[in-house]
Amino acid sequence: MMAMFKKKQAAANQKGANDVVNPAATHDRGSPIYGMPILNVHEARSVIIIKRSLGAGFAGIRNELFEYPNAVMMFADARKGLAGLTEELKQM
Repeated sequence: MMAMFKKKQAAANQKGANDVVNPAATHDRGSPIYGMPILNVHEARSVIIIKRSLGAGFAGIRNELFEYPNAVMMFADARKGLAGLTEELKQM
């Protein structure tokens, strides 16, 4: 987990999480995760999501963060995907 998250930071990268970054917990009263504390990564300027699939998390619901305009999704194993992304950024 991220030790700290600053609102409107340049980018957020969270690995191994689904429900704990789902903004529905903050506003959707009908959601099974409503009221659950989350990491507000959706407030970053850019969110990089690395997942193997669009599968649901433990709560079994879709994560609306995946559809946010500031979020991009990379389908990959997190370790390999992040390593590849890091290499690409080093080449820039």
